[in-house]
Amino acid sequence: MTSIFEIKQSTGRPGMARRLLLIIGAVVAASGVAMLPAAIVSFAYGEGEPALQILGAAFVTTVVGFVAWRVFGQTGELTTREGFAAVGLAWFVMSAFGTLPFLFTDSIPSFLDAYFETASGFSTTGASIVADPSQLAKGVLFWRSTTQWIGGMGVIVLSIAILPLLGVGGVQLARAESPGPTPDRLTPRFQETAKRLWWVYVGLTAIQMVFLWIGDMDFFQAINHAMTTLSTGGFGTESTSITNFSAYTQWVITVFMFIAGVSFALHFRALTHPKAYFGSAEFALYSAFFFGAIVIIAGGLIGPGVQFSDAIRDAAFTAGTLITTTGFATADFGAWRPALQIFVVGLMFLGGMAGSTAGGVKTFRVGILAKAALNDLRRIVHPRSVLVTRFGKDRVRDGIVESIQSYFLFYMFLFMTGTFLISFIDANLGEEINLVTSASAVAASIGNIGPGLGDVGPAANYLAIPMPGRTLLAFLMIVGRLEIFPVLLLFTRHLWKR
Repeated sequence: MTSIFEIKQSTGRPGMARRLLLIIGAVVAASGVAMLPAAIVSFAYGEGEPALQILGAAFVTTVVGFVAWRVFGQTGELTTREGFAAVGLAWFVMSAFGTLPFLFTDSIPSFLDAYFETASGFSTTGASIVADPSQLAKGVLFWRSTTQWIGGMGVIVLSIAILPLLGVGGVQLARAESPGPTPDRLTPRFQETAKRLWWVYVGLTAIQMVFLWIGDMDFFQAINHAMTTLSTGGFGTESTSITNFSAYTQWVITVFMFIAGVSFALHFRALTHPKAYFGSAEFALYSAFFFGAIVIIAGGLIGPGVQFSDAIRDAAFTAGTLITTTGFATADFGAWRPALQIFVVGLMFLGGMAGSTAGGVKTFRVGILAKAALNDLRRIVHPRSVLVTRFGKDRVRDGIVESIQSYFLFYMFLFMTGTFLISFIDANLGEEINLVTSASAVAASIGNIGPGLGDVGPAANYLAIPMPGRTLLAFLMIVGRLEIFPVLLLFTRHLWKR
């Protein structure tokens, strides 16, 4: 409670602290309820002790969240900055309580390791310190996948659907959590928008689960991989990721990774107007990135002893897993030729469409940055000309262009600073971690991708990074998932002052 009283003192507004407690408590309580299916899974597979331990974790989490929500929380309309503060704090607190199933079952005994795994789950990064997931209890595996499924669409957006019951507004929260410039409303009421997006999310997860079950996955594998594909998370049930599954299964996951990288609002509109896809400039650019990457990767893989069909499948899967920041693997791209590895690192910075579950910079930002840069070049030649930045047919206001440029600057600053800090930590702890490993680990964490290159490649895990480094990476995962600003604002006095 010390931090809460400090907030009260620094803001001079006890109401703000209590409104934040209301949101954070509701999110924590919802996380506790979300642990119950994992306990049921353990019971169903005859895992009595893990089931009871997960139930204990669910009870503690739900009770603490409920007390914060109902006892200490206070209803009231959130301001914009309170929405950003609530989102930034909620993801860190939620990740802390999300460690309890791992700790109570002794699956991951260390709190910091468990926090890394949980933050990787809720942020849909997919970086892991678990060498062989198949050795975990079924309930723990299911909770691991659940963290990604919840984090994919965003537990804050899930809360928006029920926020009227809490007595607070949801637009401010959605503005802080949504992966784009502004929340994309499908209806005048944001609550209805959130519900419709979740119905699309649940429906696509169920459809993919059926397609995977038809193939060579059993029911448990199918539902876990469907949850972690639609969330673009990448946690699997096997130590070899998707490598040992059939070509059919790999193509199904590739298709649904592409789908998950598309705006879910666009999916909803396409249910009644299928041509909506063709009217989206961002969808066209996203598709161009996706299929262009397939061509380039396949061109680098095709050679003596490599079948054409295998090269195309590995290229499509790798392009999908990197651009949509999912993190599954069918091939160890860390062992590819250097030119392809450089291309792989470049793909880590792209990301899917705004409004999707993907991480990264996002397609619309890349497109607008490119258009704005071209305009700057033209302005050098024609200094008196009035140039307008357009994305598709829409004019992009100067304020949005500046905001995107600022975002990209912060993104690259975090990447360079994080790489330096990881290298510094490794050097001082006597670890033999090269620059490729450090840089790709940071890029994969901020971009919510998961596997990187070198010692954190698809064939390895993040145990190669020392504990202080993993803690920093866990922080960067959440920063990347919330698109930087909600977390960085927590460290500014302007957010807390009266």
